[in-house]
Amino acid sequence: MSISVDNSAIKRIEEQRLAKGKGSLLLRITVEGGGCSGFQYKMELTEEVKDKDITFDDAVVTDDISLPFIDGATIKFKDDLIGSEFIIDNPNAQSGCGCGTSFSI
Repeated sequence: MSISVDNSAIKRIEEQRLAKGKGSLLLRITVEGGGCSGFQYKMELTEEVKDKDITFDDAVVTDDISLPFIDGATIKFKDDLIGSEFIIDNPNAQSGCGCGTSFSI
């Protein structure tokens, strides 16, 4: 199982490391039950890596429980006039909601 981290996401994480003076910052992605479609993504910047965590491209970390839900996904960063955000392009999601943080399998 794996996920791909787009260069846009890697670049943004590196920018955050420099801005915050924390060279080991990672984007943590967790999948939790809830949201309007059944599951929801939780994303945060962290330096903490736990025993059962899996790290991808020295930029993104997830836990062994969340990984099957995002297996094969691509993590991107979008920055435009409306705002900026990390985006998860998840091939496992059969449907999602308008906010982009909730999905169903």
